[in-house]
Amino acid sequence: MTTVPAPVDTYFQAWTNRDADLLETVLAPQVAVTGPLGHIDGAIQYQQALGHIFSITRRIDIIRQWVDGPDTLTWFDLHHANDTSSVPVANWVHVEGDLITEVRIAFDARVILR
Repeated sequence: MTTVPAPVDTYFQAWTNRDADLLETVLAPQVAVTGPLGHIDGAIQYQQALGHIFSITRRIDIIRQWVDGPDTLTWFDLHHANDTSSVPVANWVHVEGDLITEVRIAFDARVILR
């Protein structure tokens, strides 16, 4: 079993604690993020976007993580603050050095947009 890289572990600690400031230590300044809500270039913009997501969600439940060299795929359930159901999320993170340089996210955005 391969260990989840430290930056990815911190990234999901930020999700778990809903703490966008924690991301500052692990996001590359020019991190590229792609998901169903659009594309983001840059750590500051991603921190702001996640700060908003954190404000409208209750928690995440990590189901499984797969590590392949610099890449980690995480499957988790995202629980919306105003809904009792959860949204399954696939989140792929690429790490170079000790920083996350790319994130790709896939989920059904309808629950988040309600």
